[in-house]
Amino acid sequence: MTSRQTAPTTPQPLDHRFTAPLEKDGTYATFVTVPGSAELLGTRRAVKVGGTIDGHPFTATLMPSGAGPHWLPVRAALCKLIGKDKAGEEVEFRLDQRFS
Repeated sequence: MTSRQTAPTTPQPLDHRFTAPLEKDGTYATFVTVPGSAELLGTRRAVKVGGTIDGHPFTATLMPSGAGPHWLPVRAALCKLIGKDKAGEEVEFRLDQRFS
C-alpha cells in the first residue's frame, strides 16, 4: 500500500445508548452532545459512527468539541423523519458501529 492509499473502512461494534436534548448554535444547525464519547472512543478526534436515532438508522461523523465530549450533527432530513427539530427536544440514540 502506498502512502496515498488508505485502509478500507470496516465497521467495529459499539454498544452505547443515551438520551440527549437537541442543541442548536452557529457551529452545526442541529446537534447533540455525546456523553462520555472521548472515553468510549479512546480519542478526541473525529470518528464516523452508525446507529439509530429514535429508532431510525443513521451514519454521521462525531466531531470533537475541544472541551471533552463529541458533538453529533443531526441532519435536517433526519430531524424531519423523527419529527423533532427544536432545541431541548429529547432524542434517543444507539451507537452500534464505529467506522475506521
